[in-house]
Amino acid sequence: MSRTTFLTLAALIATGVGLLALVAPATLLVSKGVTPNAAAQVWVREVGALLLAVALSAFLVRRHPHSLTMRAFLLGNAVLQFALFPIEIAAYLNGVITSLMGIVPNSVLHVLLGFGFAYFATRGEQGLPADHRG
Repeated sequence: MSRTTFLTLAALIATGVGLLALVAPATLLVSKGVTPNAAAQVWVREVGALLLAVALSAFLVRRHPHSLTMRAFLLGNAVLQFALFPIEIAAYLNGVITSLMGIVPNSVLHVLLGFGFAYFATRGEQGLPADHRG
């Protein structure tokens, strides 16, 4: 898979989840086994807005050549995915999220996206070693 295809897929995923979080936060919360409340819905909507910003960024840079800036963008997104990975797992283990199926898809997605972003950050556009000169 090319980096362009990967970033397009990542943008589509972030757009879908971001729109759901923004317009139907209660639905997202219920899917995780969480009883919706006003505060949780505000934070889920904020996450939705952030996901839409990430999606737009990924979509807009998807065809840019590999550069130090692209590498920073990809590494930042890898860090984001790996940082998000343990949060819902911890919430499930602590009884905050009560549906295992509410966290499994996200957890798998965070790992796959994290490794994808890291891979292209270190390997360049087509999986070839990245030119670190810029």
